[in-house]
Amino acid sequence: MFQAFASHTQSVPAVALECCEVIDALRHKAGFLPEVQLAYEAEIKTLWVTIKPELKPVFTLQLLDSLGKIQKAIYALWGAPDQYHGAPVRFLAFRGTGPFFTLGGDLDFYLDCLAKNDRAALAEYARLSIEGAVWNASGLNGLVITLSTIHAKAIGGGIDAPRSCNVMIAEEQASFVYPEIKFNHFPITAVAVLSRRMGSRAAERLLLSGEEMSAADFLAAGALEAVVPTGTGEDWIRKYASDSLPVHAAKTALFSAFNRRAGDLREELEHLGEIWTDCMLRLNPSAISKLQRIAQTQDRMLTRVYQRPASPILASAAAL
Repeated sequence: MFQAFASHTQSVPAVALECCEVIDALRHKAGFLPEVQLAYEAEIKTLWVTIKPELKPVFTLQLLDSLGKIQKAIYALWGAPDQYHGAPVRFLAFRGTGPFFTLGGDLDFYLDCLAKNDRAALAEYARLSIEGAVWNASGLNGLVITLSTIHAKAIGGGIDAPRSCNVMIAEEQASFVYPEIKFNHFPITAVAVLSRRMGSRAAERLLLSGEEMSAADFLAAGALEAVVPTGTGEDWIRKYASDSLPVHAAKTALFSAFNRRAGDLREELEHLGEIWTDCMLRLNPSAISKLQRIAQTQDRMLTRVYQRPASPILASAAAL
């Protein structure tokens, strides 16, 4: 019934959808969504996106593409002004799973691009990273409040996607580190995303130091909205959504206003994407060897953590 209806309209009347139909509508609009899981809580009008990258907990091209498709699908279905009052999604919340939130960017993908001198593929990776951050920061153009919860260690550029959300919290055991400077590169969107929260000077110190910060220290630096006890991150978001529902219109308007006041994020990020691509392609053989060793170290670490033999694909990646 849903597919027959959707084929004749650009948007879906929110009042006509049950919980399962919200997910069905999104999947129908977005298409294939690898490396993510969707869940919906109708009482708080919250769509949960669980990031589940395959093989390694990194931000792969496929994961970035899936996240972008979800963002665009929500806006396409319910972003029209006359859809607001019935829109089933008022909060878009991101969460992770497993012993790490993220190990950062996809080093195996980077190495493959460098081996082929594939500027176009690196530029596409940067573009998807930028699009996701812009959508998150704008709350899907003022339609939703975007939130994220960090439950474990978060490394490098993988921090920026959740930090680009309107609200980001972490459980007390989480930690944050940007090690890229030690390997002669930098995370694509971090300068713009962190500067908006911590201020430019604090963001510069963090990115140039490569030092790890606890969740409490990250909060003190202005990069988090809250630190919560272990295992309570999702409940904090549920309470935030419940408390915010009566004032959702005002909050989305304020987030949009502050986002605009901070400057043209897209323009800044597009510049960062260009210089990141250039920086990657300028890596000398020594720096590329370091990236190869890091990728191999990740494989060995994950093998120990998950107590499983390395897959043939991981083994071949480690041999690069």
